[in-house]
Amino acid sequence: MKRAALIAVLVLLVVTPGLVLAGGSTAPTKCKTRYPVVLAHGAGVTAKVFGIVDAWWGIEDAIEDEGGNVYITAVNGMDGTAAKAVEFKRQYLQILAAARTSKANIIGHSHGTLYTRYAISNLGLSSKVASYTSLSGPHRGSCIADILVYKLPSPLLSMAASVIDVAYSLVMGDDNPNTLQMGYDLCTDYMINVFNPNTPNVSGVYYQSWAAKAKWGCPSVYMEPTWLIMKAIEGDNDGLVSVNSAKWGNYRGAQEAAWWSPGVDHINMVGHFFGLTPGFDAPEFYVSIVKDLKSRGY
Repeated sequence: MKRAALIAVLVLLVVTPGLVLAGGSTAPTKCKTRYPVVLAHGAGVTAKVFGIVDAWWGIEDAIEDEGGNVYITAVNGMDGTAAKAVEFKRQYLQILAAARTSKANIIGHSHGTLYTRYAISNLGLSSKVASYTSLSGPHRGSCIADILVYKLPSPLLSMAASVIDVAYSLVMGDDNPNTLQMGYDLCTDYMINVFNPNTPNVSGVYYQSWAAKAKWGCPSVYMEPTWLIMKAIEGDNDGLVSVNSAKWGNYRGAQEAAWWSPGVDHINMVGHFFGLTPGFDAPEFYVSIVKDLKSRGY
């Protein structure tokens, strides 16, 4: 009898902690925001490049692993800001309906920061947006666009744009792309004198931004030439967008990666190339953004 009682006690000591832990475990909630997150990609890519490669490398999964609810939009890779905004709005409203929510948190990268801003201010989405986060957004244009649009001979520019349009239609699946319009839309004079005055921030939406900064070189080596050009003209930049141009709303700072890293360039900001971002953990950075949005009640 005593032996049976002893065995019973031992079984309880072994099994009970496991049951308590199993019963007390909870799903991750670090990124469980009040409203879902909608990611808006930049120029030259779509949600899945070539239908295979995720534009947001490891980022969606990282947010969802921490309890977040994430949706990804996909517009033409090469098109004007207004055209992209129309398509983004259509998908955004579908997302709200599917998620059964009145609002969402928009996080955009590169050109994705502009067509989403346009949709919020000019296409009636303002009442349906909780927060807007801009990452490496060319809010004051880019001198690289200026050089391509204003320095290349017009016939060469038009021919190059037409070739890119055909390529993106056939390879990327763009629907009636317009590379030339996108180029004009990203020029500094247009952004400063036309776009920004006609696309003001809307009351009731929380606006914030981050820049990326390559310190002594671009981890994505092919961006080195544009980084050097921008460094001479606009100062600190990520190879395509200057730190100053990326500031919008509540500016949160520039991502520079670890001290030993060359920095963070334009595509490192979304976890590419394929997660090879020395000194910078892109998925964890996005988790921190969403965690902060949660703390702010969004």
